[in-house]
Amino acid sequence: MQHLPSETWRWDAVDIARAIRLGTLSAREATEAALARLQAVNPALNAVVDPLPELALATADAADAARARGEALGPLHGVPVTVKVNADMEGRATTNGVVAFRDVIAPADSAVIGNMRKAGAVVIGRTNTPAFSWRWFTDNALHGRTLNPWSAGHTPGGSSGGASAATAAGIGAIGHGNDIGGSVRYPAYACGIAGLRPSAGRIPAFNPSAKEERSLSGQLLSTQGPLARRVADLRLALAAMAAPDRRDPWQAPVPLEGPPLPRPLRVALCADPARQGVHPAVAAAVKAAGEALQAAGYVVEEAEPPGFNEVAADWDAFIHAEATVFMKAGFEALADPAARAIFAEMGERALPALPDWMRLLARRATHQRAWAQFMQERPLLVIPVSAEPPFPQGLDEQDFQRVIRAQTPLFPTVQLGLPSVSVPTGLAEGLPMGVQVVAPRWREDLALAAAEAIEAAYPMLTPIDPRPAGQG
Repeated sequence: MQHLPSETWRWDAVDIARAIRLGTLSAREATEAALARLQAVNPALNAVVDPLPELALATADAADAARARGEALGPLHGVPVTVKVNADMEGRATTNGVVAFRDVIAPADSAVIGNMRKAGAVVIGRTNTPAFSWRWFTDNALHGRTLNPWSAGHTPGGSSGGASAATAAGIGAIGHGNDIGGSVRYPAYACGIAGLRPSAGRIPAFNPSAKEERSLSGQLLSTQGPLARRVADLRLALAAMAAPDRRDPWQAPVPLEGPPLPRPLRVALCADPARQGVHPAVAAAVKAAGEALQAAGYVVEEAEPPGFNEVAADWDAFIHAEATVFMKAGFEALADPAARAIFAEMGERALPALPDWMRLLARRATHQRAWAQFMQERPLLVIPVSAEPPFPQGLDEQDFQRVIRAQTPLFPTVQLGLPSVSVPTGLAEGLPMGVQVVAPRWREDLALAAAEAIEAAYPMLTPIDPRPAGQG
């Protein structure tokens, strides 16, 4: 690897961390390169809405001093990263894309951000999210709209759209996100990078600034997760993010590597699991991913996971019914008009009566058991991320039903607590395309290994310079 500190913004996180450990690169050099890239391309993207150059350089200098003293170095020591504005970072405003929260200063780090910083990460800035982190598009009245570096006319995804756009453009090697309905995987898909939604309970979540506990659906279904340009960097970030934090009672200290399984591993391939019809480019991506896995030694067969639409419908009812109780007042009082209108459409979808609610919660175990049995024979499942290529900007304001219908492939893994990796498979008509690889609970290692096999079959798409609308 040629030693070009000014170009380290192009490097993978694993290479930056290794070079810093070996002393062939300083944390300050890596940070200066990342900040220069931020300054060069962020004005065209509006991905990082809270740049932290002074703090980042001070952190980098401290990282270099720690290495000089011979201290133990964490897995992300000196690696430039971005974090999302809906996660507490001590001394910064946890805006969550809401004007009224611009002065809500975090008293301490959230669990996941604390873990990243303890692992040595250098936070160079904080990334945009829609109001209350509740859209697959990233736009709000406080910070404005984030653009997709592939095409300004298409969404970078949401709610971690700032993280995906920044990472795809080379602003930081790793982006922090969170996912309760695809908010890591869909932005990764839209921007041509990789994203991991880990098993529920894998990475701790707690915001010290929170005034009340999250809803039950938030506690059971929401996960923190990394976005990166390479799958290997997801593995590195996962190791850092998953450190224990007793403030999250749902976190489980399960090893990151599971026991070996009989080889060759079988993979279920399903291009249209919701049986709703998918765009030809989406079906082609799933087929291509299957071919890449077969070439890598996996046994690939077409098979449908059980009760896919029923699980997706339960996710819809669970999360949106609780949102009307926990979030409606905040949206109506504080969100921007577009976010309010979209939230109203979501809230009108499903409000089960109490007996139905009880049955829905009980049925979750039924579906988990059925999927566990399905994945006993086929430990990996490859399905679309979305039924459509990345959406045009603002489509949810024009046709929300089309958007949520296309996103159905994202929901069952959330409801069931399963890990899933979104990985690129190339381009379709100038825009990124990809698939998601699903594994049994706690087997991120299997999903990441399969995603790397798919990644190896395609040229790396990013980092990319921002492009105007229609140029994708």
